[in-house]
Amino acid sequence: MADDLFKALADPTRRTILDELAEKSGQTLFEICSRLSMKYQLGISRQAVSQHLAVLEAAGLVETRREGRYKFHDLNTAPLRQIAERWLVPDPSGPEKSAP
Repeated sequence: MADDLFKALADPTRRTILDELAEKSGQTLFEICSRLSMKYQLGISRQAVSQHLAVLEAAGLVETRREGRYKFHDLNTAPLRQIAERWLVPDPSGPEKSAP
Protein backbone atom coordinates (compact mmCIF):
# COMPACT_ATOMS: atom_id res chain seq x y z
CA MET A 1 0.00 0.00 0.00
CA ALA A 2 2.79 2.45 0.81
CA ASP A 3 4.23 2.08 -2.70
CA ASP A 4 0.91 3.09 -4.26
CA LEU A 5 0.64 6.00 -1.87
CA PHE A 6 4.12 7.34 -2.63
CA LYS A 7 3.55 6.86 -6.37
CA ALA A 8 0.31 8.82 -6.14
CA LEU A 9 1.94 11.66 -4.20
CA ALA A 10 4.97 11.83 -6.52
CA ASP A 11 3.05 13.60 -9.29
CA PRO A 12 2.45 17.36 -8.90
CA THR A 13 -0.86 17.22 -10.78
CA ARG A 14 -2.18 14.59 -8.39
CA ARG A 15 -1.07 16.70 -5.42
CA THR A 16 -2.95 19.63 -6.95
CA ILE A 17 -6.06 17.45 -7.29
CA LEU A 18 -5.72 16.50 -3.62
CA ASP A 19 -5.40 20.20 -2.73
CA GLU A 20 -8.65 20.88 -4.56
CA LEU A 21 -10.44 18.02 -2.85
CA ALA A 22 -9.12 19.22 0.52
CA GLU A 23 -10.60 22.63 -0.22
CA LYS A 24 -13.91 21.24 -1.49
CA SER A 25 -14.59 17.54 -1.13
CA GLY A 26 -17.33 15.80 -3.09
CA GLN A 27 -16.53 17.14 -6.55
CA THR A 28 -17.46 15.58 -9.85
CA LEU A 29 -14.91 15.02 -12.61
CA PHE A 30 -16.30 18.07 -14.43
CA GLU A 31 -15.85 20.27 -11.35
CA ILE A 32 -12.28 19.06 -10.79
CA CYS A 33 -11.37 19.67 -14.44
CA SER A 34 -12.92 23.14 -14.34
CA ARG A 35 -11.08 24.12 -11.18
CA LEU A 36 -7.75 22.82 -12.48
CA SER A 37 -8.22 24.77 -15.69
CA MET A 38 -9.40 28.05 -14.14
CA LYS A 39 -7.41 28.16 -10.93
CA TYR A 40 -4.13 26.59 -12.06
CA GLN A 41 -4.30 27.11 -15.83
CA LEU A 42 -3.63 23.40 -16.31
CA GLY A 43 -4.43 22.34 -19.86
CA ILE A 44 -5.25 18.76 -18.99
CA SER A 45 -7.90 16.55 -20.59
CA ARG A 46 -10.80 14.98 -18.75
CA GLN A 47 -9.32 11.58 -19.54
CA ALA A 48 -5.98 12.54 -17.99
CA VAL A 49 -7.70 13.85 -14.84
CA SER A 50 -9.73 10.65 -14.69
CA GLN A 51 -6.53 8.59 -14.87
CA HIS A 52 -4.97 10.66 -12.10
CA LEU A 53 -8.07 10.13 -9.98
CA ALA A 54 -7.82 6.37 -10.59
CA VAL A 55 -4.24 6.37 -9.25
CA LEU A 56 -5.34 8.39 -6.21
CA GLU A 57 -8.25 6.03 -5.64
CA ALA A 58 -5.99 2.96 -5.89
CA ALA A 59 -3.77 4.54 -3.21
CA GLY A 60 -6.80 5.08 -0.98
CA LEU A 61 -6.49 8.87 -1.06
CA VAL A 62 -9.72 9.39 -2.97
CA GLU A 63 -13.02 7.67 -2.38
CA THR A 64 -15.88 7.81 -4.86
CA ARG A 65 -19.62 7.59 -4.47
CA ARG A 66 -22.36 7.55 -7.04
CA GLU A 67 -25.57 9.51 -6.78
CA GLY A 68 -27.74 8.97 -9.80
CA ARG A 69 -25.62 9.53 -12.86
CA TYR A 70 -23.01 11.58 -11.00
CA LYS A 71 -19.81 10.29 -9.46
CA PHE A 72 -18.44 12.32 -6.56
CA HIS A 73 -14.82 12.28 -5.38
CA ASP A 74 -13.94 12.71 -1.71
CA LEU A 75 -10.55 13.09 -0.05
CA ASN A 76 -9.53 10.34 2.38
CA THR A 77 -6.63 11.40 4.62
CA ALA A 78 -6.35 8.11 6.55
CA PRO A 79 -3.49 6.76 4.38
CA LEU A 80 -1.53 9.97 4.98
CA ARG A 81 -1.91 9.58 8.74
CA GLN A 82 -0.68 5.98 8.51
CA ILE A 83 2.43 7.12 6.64
CA ALA A 84 3.10 10.00 9.05
CA GLU A 85 2.70 7.73 12.09
CA ARG A 86 4.98 5.13 10.57
CA TRP A 87 8.10 7.17 11.27
CA LEU A 88 7.02 9.22 14.25
CA VAL A 89 9.14 8.41 17.26
CA PRO A 90 7.65 8.98 20.70
CA ASP A 91 9.33 11.82 22.57
CA PRO A 92 11.35 10.14 25.35
CA SER A 93 11.29 13.33 27.44
CA GLY A 94 7.53 13.11 27.76
CA PRO A 95 4.92 15.82 27.27
CA GLU A 96 5.93 17.79 30.36
CA LYS A 97 9.33 18.73 28.89
CA SER A 98 8.06 19.61 25.41
CA ALA A 99 5.93 22.53 26.67
CA PRO A 100 7.71 25.95 26.92
